[in-house]
Amino acid sequence: MGTINGKEFIDRINKLENEIWFDGEKIKGKISEHHAFKGILKAKTSLYDLQNDPALREEMTFFLPDKKEPIGLSYLQPKTKEDLKRRRKMMEHWARITHGMMGRSPDYMNTAVMSFASSSSLLKDRKNCFPENIQSLYERAMKHDLSFTHTFVTPQVNRSQLYLGLSEKPISAKVIERNEKGLIIKGARLLATQGGLTDEVLVISTSRLSLDCNEAFAFFIPSNTKGLKFICRESFVGGDSSYNYPLSSRYEEMDSIVVFDNVLVPWDRVFFYDNVEAADDFLNRSSFHTFAYHQVVNRQIVKTEFLLGVAQLLVEAINVGEYQHIQEKLSEIIIGLETMKALLGKSENDAELDEWECMRPSMIPLQVASNIFPRIYPRFSEIIQLIGASGMVSIPTERDFHSEIRADLEQYLQTEGMNAEDRVKLFRLAWDLTMSSFGTRQTQYERYFFGDPIRLSSSLYKNYPKAQHVEEIIKFLDLKNERTSD
Repeated sequence: MGTINGKEFIDRINKLENEIWFDGEKIKGKISEHHAFKGILKAKTSLYDLQNDPALREEMTFFLPDKKEPIGLSYLQPKTKEDLKRRRKMMEHWARITHGMMGRSPDYMNTAVMSFASSSSLLKDRKNCFPENIQSLYERAMKHDLSFTHTFVTPQVNRSQLYLGLSEKPISAKVIERNEKGLIIKGARLLATQGGLTDEVLVISTSRLSLDCNEAFAFFIPSNTKGLKFICRESFVGGDSSYNYPLSSRYEEMDSIVVFDNVLVPWDRVFFYDNVEAADDFLNRSSFHTFAYHQVVNRQIVKTEFLLGVAQLLVEAINVGEYQHIQEKLSEIIIGLETMKALLGKSENDAELDEWECMRPSMIPLQVASNIFPRIYPRFSEIIQLIGASGMVSIPTERDFHSEIRADLEQYLQTEGMNAEDRVKLFRLAWDLTMSSFGTRQTQYERYFFGDPIRLSSSLYKNYPKAQHVEEIIKFLDLKNERTSD
């Protein structure tokens, strides 16, 4: 079968009839027609259609040996640096369609599935581990162009390091039974972005586990599995009008709590269970983080380019480009953009084959980029707010321009180089990007995309090769003391 188009994707999601709860009600009917989801699903159809664009097919797909069906390039296991560049070009095409606003575009989870498969032998001959199931998933995903979400965040009952998580009923999803059919899971996981809007769900334990082996597992199941439900947050879609809500009407990704009510996970869908060490290794030694970072940094670069375009057009619309403080602010965005691009390029330039003969980008530059972006993105949003000033507040609606007050708006909201209707359209975009509920969610999303920024910094510090620099100082000072740490 290979790549699917947008219509095939929508038809498949509608037929699943996943159990999705929104605003206290269980959704019935076609999910693609629901006001909270139709925008994001329509945006995803454009991504699947892009794979089948004859002009881009070579840049969006590849072929397996002895297979005639084209496969989405996000599933390609790179063996050379040229393969990495091919993957990057594909991800850029998809990111530009959504201006980097879709954090869970299909290539993110496709990349995760690819990376797990490339490192699956990590689990070979280990207790309660099934690497063959990972390979099976990878092959199925490529054959049917499956879509995925994933969930690994546990409920925030108590974030104290000493909290043991004791409860009569499971809160965090855990194994409560093992039988001849598979694992029985009960409890919840948080923050499945696009939960209920994909074919399947990957459930992965993080490496920060207690010693409770009942929470050390990884598996995948269809989104319509019995007992599985998705509880949605409030929608940030402002309305259907792309004039009033140019971003949220298109790219609002729903976040959901995933509840497992005695869910059966068949054995052929389990990666591992009851193995804390495997859970730790699966994320830390596999290529998952490396390729996930590579995809995300690509998207964030495209997103930064979009922010720069919005900021510059605001400057031109109100003619403030001559002021040095404005030039300084725009230079901040340019510096951030070029820094991210340089780090991405270095990660590809310094790529090496890993122990499973997969070409991995260098992790350090990607870690640096992922430490930088959560800090600079909120600042870039602030810069747009500062440039727009009071204009970010005085923004009429599309209906206002189709009413008897249109003449007033055209007279008082015009600029030297832009009519009133276009000026308001631009400022509504800037508002939706930085000040609406959609915009503020984007800021929070980028702050915590890979987790706590402090932990990200700590991980970079621990992984960075510092010893050689320290040795230079020791030699320079002719120190005699022996060092015991890096």
